[in-house]
Amino acid sequence: MEHVYASIDLGSDSIKLAICELYQNHLNLLAATTIPSRGIKKGLITDPELAKKSILLSFKSIEDMLGVKIKKIIANIPNHMAEYKLIRGECDIRGDLITNADMVNSYKMGIKANLLPNEEFVTVVPIDFKINGKTVMKDPKGFPGKKLMGRAMMVTTPKKNVYSVASILESLGIDIVDISVGSVGDMNCFRNEALDKGISAVINVGADITSVSLYNKSIPVSTKIIGAGGNDIDRDLAYMYKIELSEARKIKEKFALAHTRNANVYDIYETVNTDNVKIKINQKAASEVVMSRINEILTLAKNELKDLTNKPIQYIIVTGGMSNMLDFEYSLHDVMPEASKGTVKLVGVRNNKYSTVIGNIIYFLNTLKLKGMDYSMLSEDDMDELSSPKENSNDDTMLGKVFGYFFGE
Repeated sequence: MEHVYASIDLGSDSIKLAICELYQNHLNLLAATTIPSRGIKKGLITDPELAKKSILLSFKSIEDMLGVKIKKIIANIPNHMAEYKLIRGECDIRGDLITNADMVNSYKMGIKANLLPNEEFVTVVPIDFKINGKTVMKDPKGFPGKKLMGRAMMVTTPKKNVYSVASILESLGIDIVDISVGSVGDMNCFRNEALDKGISAVINVGADITSVSLYNKSIPVSTKIIGAGGNDIDRDLAYMYKIELSEARKIKEKFALAHTRNANVYDIYETVNTDNVKIKINQKAASEVVMSRINEILTLAKNELKDLTNKPIQYIIVTGGMSNMLDFEYSLHDVMPEASKGTVKLVGVRNNKYSTVIGNIIYFLNTLKLKGMDYSMLSEDDMDELSSPKENSNDDTMLGKVFGYFFGE
């Protein structure tokens, strides 16, 4: 296992953690786990101590599977109030031919010129480069030149988004080797040549929130957050049948369908309500409640896309844990017939709740390629010892650390 990578997503409902190995240019899943989260609401950490316990449980689960202690991670940062800025940075080429270092330096110049005091740098998504103010190309490495200008989309968030995640992981002795946001992870999970050529969107329907991200040629340009998700279905069912939320969740996950098309009125779920009265719930009635809320969430997402752009969107992909519900495609077709449900294609983890963590690993591999680095979170000689990029910076501020995550300083 020469190239192993770990990624974590701290969700409101659950913590997703995945470990993958890159072998002969193919990404293979080694282990993945989902642990119920506590102390996290709408994607933001509200109780650090409770969140720590959930995070520790997720790491223990993975470590029990692999027999390896995980000490390094790629962390997902909340999308809340994320900003996307088109940046340009120019640098002098140090030698006769352009190197990976020159490419990274051009982006560093653009980032430093555009980062505001109240913002925290998360990552940059490369677009292209221009050599000597003339020749434009995606990868200029190895070409001659004197000056190099790089264009990229810089992603920033409020400082608290980065600090809350970074500080809680570091307090547990977990080193962060890179950070990203859900909009970047989701796109990289589903990215293909068709998405690279047009305007697209990814809708991630989670537990407490639904994120709507717009892309131009797979480059994220905007994200909107809707305060609605799968937990609203639990509350709807609990209110409708006067049952506990825990029981409502069981009905949603194990009995109801996302659309009434295939629901059976004679399929019965028996339970006891809060008045201690035995009740019978038929599948079609329960599915009507579920479908109503899903349609509302998808309609809100559709309206957000209209606000984000007046241009035609060629591809709309829906992902997130809620999209795994049986017959979700039928509800999606009713509201957005032009959209399709995403499919995480990594063998062993074909579940859309993992789209962000898997996509963030893929994006991390792309940044390694940009930097010309060969890196693994597990050393070849001893799987209990983890390697790390060289640290040359003496800057102990969070900004310095975040720059280190991306640039390997």
